Order: sequence, then C-alpha cells, then structure tokens
Amino acid sequence: MGIVEYMASMDTIGIGLWITGLMLVLVVIGVRVAFAAALAGFFGLLWVFAAKYGFERGLLVTIKMAGTIPHSKVSTLALSLIPTFILIGYLAYHAGLTTALFEAAKRWVGWLPGGMGVATVFSTAGFAAVSGASVATSAVFARIAIPEMLKLGYDKRFAAGVVAAGGTLASLIPPSAILVIYAIIVEQDVGALLMAGFIPGIVSAIIYGGLVVFLASTRKDFGPPVRGFSWKQRFESVPGALPIFAVIAIIVICIYGGVGTPTEAGSLGAFIIFLIALRKGMRWKELRSSLMETAKLTVMIFTIIWGVLLYVRFLGFADLPGAFSSWLTSLEMSPMLILIMILLAYAVLGMFMDAIGMLLLTLPVVYPAIIALNGGEGVTAAESAFGVSGTGVSIWFGIIIVKMAELCLITPPIGLNCFVVAGVRPECSVQDVFKGATPFFAADLLTIAVLIALPGIVLWLPGLMGFT
Repeated sequence: MGIVEYMASMDTIGIGLWITGLMLVLVVIGVRVAFAAALAGFFGLLWVFAAKYGFERGLLVTIKMAGTIPHSKVSTLALSLIPTFILIGYLAYHAGLTTALFEAAKRWVGWLPGGMGVATVFSTAGFAAVSGASVATSAVFARIAIPEMLKLGYDKRFAAGVVAAGGTLASLIPPSAILVIYAIIVEQDVGALLMAGFIPGIVSAIIYGGLVVFLASTRKDFGPPVRGFSWKQRFESVPGALPIFAVIAIIVICIYGGVGTPTEAGSLGAFIIFLIALRKGMRWKELRSSLMETAKLTVMIFTIIWGVLLYVRFLGFADLPGAFSSWLTSLEMSPMLILIMILLAYAVLGMFMDAIGMLLLTLPVVYPAIIALNGGEGVTAAESAFGVSGTGVSIWFGIIIVKMAELCLITPPIGLNCFVVAGVRPECSVQDVFKGATPFFAADLLTIAVLIALPGIVLWLPGLMGFT
C-alpha cells in the first residue's frame, strides 16, 4: 500500500494523532504556536475532507473553513473587552497611578521583612485588577519597583523574580484576559469566571507575600524592611491610589450589578482613566505609546486565537476530545490522581508554550474529560468525584488550570514575564530573573493545592450571583 492510499484509509482518530504530533514537533523546533496550530489545523482539515470528498473538493472546503472560522469566533462581543482592559493598564501607568499605588503599598507594608517585595506583590495585584494582562503588569513594575529595591540593597535576582511572579496575578484577578479566553473556549459565562477569580487571586497574592516575608526573615540582608513612615504619611499616600480602586469598583458594579456588559465596563473604565491621565498632564507621546502597546498585545493575543481555532475545529472533526475523554474515564485510577497528572502535563507544556496558546490547544480535549471524570454536567457536589457540582466544575477547573497555565510565564526556557523584566532592566539578566522567580513555583503549587482542596474559595462569589 502506498503512502497516499495509507493516508486515505486512516480513520479520523489516527489522523488526529498524526496532526497533533506534527504540531508539537513544529512548536518544539521553534515555530510560533499561532502558526504551528494554523498549519496543523489546515492540513488536518484537508486530510479529513480529502479522504471523504476527494482532494479538489476537500481543498475547497478547507479553504472556505479556514477563511470563516477565525472571523466568526474573534468577532464575538466577549473578546472585545480584551483591548479595553489592556488599554486601562497602559493609561494608568502613564497617568502615574501605578507609581502612586506602589508608594502607598510601600508606606503601609514596607516595615515587614522583605517589605518592598511585599509592597510589589500587593501593588501588582492592585494593578492587575485594572489591566488584566500579566506581561503588561510585569513590564510596568519592572520600571517602578526594581530600582527602589536595588537602592535598598535587595538581591537583584529576588527583586526581578518578585516582579515577574507578581505579574502572573493578573491571570486570576479580574479583569483577566486569559479567563475571558477560557470562558469563550468552554462556552461559560464570562462574568462568572471573572467573579470566580477574585478570591483565588487574593489568596495567591497573600501566599506570595508570605513567601517573601519568610525568605527575608530566614536569609540575612535578603530584603531589608523600610521603616520611618508615620501614620500621617501613610494616610497621605491613599488618595493617589484611590483612582485605581474607583475603577475597580466601577467595573465590578457594571459587570456584577447588571448595569452593563463586561465590554461596556472595560470601555467606561478606560475612559475614566483616560480623563485622569489628561488631568495629570499626559501628552500625545504617552497616549500614542499606550495605544500602540495595547494594539501590539491585542494583535498578539488575537493572532494566537486565529491560528489555534483552525486546529480546534480540526480536533472536532477528528473526534479526539471524545476519544480522550473515553480513554481517561476507562482508566482504573482515581479521578483526583488523573487531575493531578493533567496538571503536571500542563507544567511540562508550559516550558515550551505560552499560556494562551496552551489553553486554546488543550482545553477542547481536556475539558470534556474533566466533566466526564467529575460525573457529568448534572451531577451534584455530593455525588461528584471532585466535590464540585456539574454546573460549578467548569468554573472551578478554569481557575485552577489558568493558575497552572500562568506558571509558563516564569518557567524556563520561554517564560515571557522573565524576558520582559530582563528587557526592561538591563542590569538583570534573564538567568537572574528565572533564578529569582524559582521560589514562587512552590507558592503557586500551594495555591493550586488550596484551590483543589477547598473549591468553595472559587465558587462562593459565583454562587452568590446565581452562577452555580
């Protein structure tokens, strides 16, 4: 049998495995995830349709599908909020709000061991609540926090690592761009996912802060505290940070109070920050920079989505999600152990892929399997394998998997946050940043363990809103 006849005779599952293998090879050799997934998806669809209809008709169907899928998915209203939230972050930086936020955090918690590191963690959490972009958060605070810490004698690796790790808090704290993408992939309510990320984001920030205090307390001259601020000086720092919290309140009220959609909330937040920036003297140069950086990051995200959507549609035709789900549920292992193995697989994938691409590529296969392992969509919490009802498992799993996926931002060899921090601060090499971020792996694993053991942390707020 020749190669053409062999390819034509192969079933869809076999085609799916071959094409998935091709895509992984492309990623490993350095092809960007967006282009690797697009190529694999296109050739996979061509293979399936050529085997079914013949090459000429199969090629025509594939081309038509490749032209319509990206537009139909990316033009959804939910994705339009991503650029608005990214713009909020850049405008807030140029308005000086991030500097004011960091100064307030420094005055209030700087007295702790490693106080500047703790201040960095909590100020990145506050900034994440208006930007929603991990990379932007790390880039902004690399300019603000690292010089302050180095002046006080902080270890440069630790200073760079805490900024890179702090940026990942934007993955959970709403308005998180990656949570929006997860919601679209699994067809879950965007508001429910954003609400669910709030408390886990705070828990993660507290664990990060605790780690910084522990490291500074156990290592001599690791992170000296900052003392000397009076209560008057502390309260004087609050008004400068209030616009950040005002925008957070407006976004929360709009989304969860039923006043407007997430996109409308993001647009209103961006407009308010824009007015504040103008009042504080922002000029055309700063506005242009904000718009250009927003456009660049938005195009990067949307390009990944466009490319991966072709591969995702191919997976549907190849029926790989159903086959993978059936295989997992047939294993003679506890569902919790299988979940842990899946999370470990994400940790490995995170070494070679960015978070958004990884979720887009894997969730169409992994998500149905998790639903099946839990007992189905109609199962109650008491009957389920993970102690989560069928209506809540998609929200709970989403928060866990997004937190796990964000590990790739500080994981060698392609941890994007680490490269961004090193690019902004030439005195810190990429190796320095990776070394400084290493202790935060343990903090992230602890956070994930807490979220698995106590799903109520994730589901309490969505439950109040009637989502679960």
